[in-house]
Parts: sequence; C-alpha cells; structure tokens
Amino acid sequence: MAETVAFIGTGAMGAPMASNLIDAGFALRVWNRSAERARSLAERGASVCATIAEAVTDARFVVSIVADDDATRAVMLGPNGVVAQAGPGTLIIDSSTNTPALVREVADAARACRLAHLDAPVSGSVVQSRQRELVFMVGGEAPAFAAAQPLFEAMGRMSVHVGASGAGATMKLINNMLSGTMNAAIAEAISVATAAGLDTGAVQTILAQGAAGCRLMQTKIPKMLARDFSPQFQLALMDKDLSYFLSLAQYVDRPVPIASLVRSQMQAGRRAGYGGLDVSAIWLQATGEKPPEAAPDESARPGEAG
Repeated sequence: MAETVAFIGTGAMGAPMASNLIDAGFALRVWNRSAERARSLAERGASVCATIAEAVTDARFVVSIVADDDATRAVMLGPNGVVAQAGPGTLIIDSSTNTPALVREVADAARACRLAHLDAPVSGSVVQSRQRELVFMVGGEAPAFAAAQPLFEAMGRMSVHVGASGAGATMKLINNMLSGTMNAAIAEAISVATAAGLDTGAVQTILAQGAAGCRLMQTKIPKMLARDFSPQFQLALMDKDLSYFLSLAQYVDRPVPIASLVRSQMQAGRRAGYGGLDVSAIWLQATGEKPPEAAPDESARPGEAG
C-alpha cells in the first residue's frame, strides 16, 4: 500500500516536486491557499484538500514549501496548522527557505507533539525541480533524515545532512547569498561587455569555461541578453533571502559587506516594481534599462519559494 504524503504549497517549485512524488508511487494529498494552483496535480490523481487538517490526517509524511517565515508560521503553527493537526509519528519535511530561528521554533513545537521535523530547503529552481535535480540541505535528527530518503530520492539528485535543526536553513541562506551575489556580478560583467561591443556569443563561451564558470553563467547570461525575465526564481524572493542572511550574519557577529550591498540592489529592484521577475532582472539595475512589463510580485504567496 502506497504511503501517504501531504504536500503543502503547490506553487512554482512545489507543484513539480509533488508531481515527482506521484511518479514515485506515493499517495498524495495537497493543500494550497489557492486550490486552483493544485488542479494539474488533481488531474494526475492527487487529492486536493480544503484544509491542512484534511491533508495531514493519517499521513506518514508532510512536505511543505511556502514563501517565507510568515507563511511557514501560518501553515505549521496556526491552530489549524500541521503541528496541531498531524498525528504522532508524522515526519515533517519543510523545504521552505526560512530563518534558522523560525525553523528551531517549529521543530521544538513538533517534538512537543511527538512529530519528527526536518528543515530541508533546496538548491535549484523550477527547471531542477521538474527534472528531479534538486539538492536538499537538511537539518534535524539522523533517524528522521534516514526515514525521509525515499522522498528526497523521488524529488532530487542529492540530500546532505548538514546538522541539527536549523542547519539546513543556515546552509540555504549561505547558498542563496552566493547565488544572489553571482547574479549581481554577472549582470555588471555582461553590462560592461555589451557596452564595450564584445561579441555576446564569445563572452558567454569564455565566461562559462573560465575560473568563475558555473551553472548561473549558463542560465542567467542568456536571460539577461534576451531580456527574458520570466521567473525561475523571483527577485523578490532573493531579496527576502538576503535579508534573512543579513540577520543571520548579525546574530553570529560576522561582517558581510558584499552581501549587504547586493541586498540593497535587490531591494531597489523590488521597490522599482519588478520583484515578480526572475532574479536575473538585476540586469536592469546594472544597465539602467527600462523593465519589460513587470510580472506581479507573488513572493508572499505560499508555494512560491525556491
């Protein structure tokens, strides 16, 4: 008999992750604040639930991926949330990008209700989510990490146990600080290259193969040059993650001047009205170009975290 997974948050990242669980043979119940966003999963056999309680009742696992601390607090710690409604022994896998402090608060509440809890944010965006190429960075107890392996294998290519509760969230903020910084640096580099009249094909080839070459070079340079800012990971979410990273750095008493500058750039981009665009739209800050018609900022919607 297939084990039941309750999936909370079926946005840009959550929907393909949930679909991969269906492919792996899990029985899926889904809840999203907007039920319409779960329609494609219903067509594949998932049960769309009207409440979180309906989704988590008798489920062996709960997977959640929502936008931020506020959304996680609502779905996890509210009176009708996961912790209050799930049965003893349920394993919660939270793939949202949250602050370590909020993660530990939820983990403590879960333990008090005899639930297991992992903070398991991911590296990768929509494309990697669809292709089961996500990397999970996981905090929590080792037995829970071992029990969650079938789900991690169904949704991604790697899972790494980083440490105790909150360690996965800490690692994710460090990872996204580097990602946001690279996006800003790539935008500046390509802005100068194009202004200097270099052949853009040659620029892409050399930078991708050079010392700084990475996946972002391969995915974000084409988007910048094509002015294609359709969201893979929203700029507003990167702004949020960098804000969380700065709070973490303050807590551990470490100076982070580069991250502070990049967060200011992301914040300015969000306030300029293109928070709903891909993070590569930081190009617009570097070049001063007018943005295309901006996508709505959906960063506050549950399920939109990356």
